[in-house]
Amino acid sequence: MAEKRKLSTLSIVLIVLIIGMLGYTALQYTSPRQEIAQDEFGERVRAYLLGNPKVLREVIDELSTVEQAEAQQAKKSLMASLSSDLQQDGYSFVAGNPEGDVTIVEFFDYRCGYCKRSFPDLMKTVEEDGNIRLVLKEFPILGDDSIEASRAAIASIAQGKYMEFHTALMATRGSLNKDRILNVASDVGLDVKQLEADMGALATEEIISKNYALARKLGVNGTPAFVIGDHISPGALSSEQLLARVAIARENTATATN
Repeated sequence: MAEKRKLSTLSIVLIVLIIGMLGYTALQYTSPRQEIAQDEFGERVRAYLLGNPKVLREVIDELSTVEQAEAQQAKKSLMASLSSDLQQDGYSFVAGNPEGDVTIVEFFDYRCGYCKRSFPDLMKTVEEDGNIRLVLKEFPILGDDSIEASRAAIASIAQGKYMEFHTALMATRGSLNKDRILNVASDVGLDVKQLEADMGALATEEIISKNYALARKLGVNGTPAFVIGDHISPGALSSEQLLARVAIARENTATATN
């Protein structure tokens, strides 16, 4: 992929050079004598580039720097435009410190082994820091059982037991079919009958659909995925890695406000 990008960039540079030379010719061509002058100019350019091939590399490097800066700015603009959907959507459960100065948004699936593995480190980070908002985004991508688990978790919010249920589901190993999901719900004290009714509500389905749409806009296609500040981190993260990203987000926020 990197090699293809280099070749593509080189092609762009060469095309620009050729267009420039042709443009010069078109603007200056008025007589045979001037045509000869343009031919000489073209030969000089060619000779110079052949004698100084590093110039092309310098142009390519500069173009790459510009492209990276533009991509970074586009990413920041995208994250800014989606900030409310990520952090203040009004339906995702918020754990940790609701008034925290840094928000971690996690896209997860209850059947995802990496999500389960990273869960203790995530909660340790939130607890030890004390100033982190944790927004939990249901993102069931591993089949129908994942969707059932997410529906149940979303439905549990109305009964005020989301975090207990979420923690229990994350601790569950093996299969996670509907019967087992409801057994876990019963174990944490949820009204299972009411939970089943709420699982089938249109509002529950709409929340999952909104999370899918948001993930697509962000380019998130796996779990877990963490959004911290304007940085997206796919895959499981250790407590140390999470704290490092939180520190960067705080530093960026402080810089932006000064």
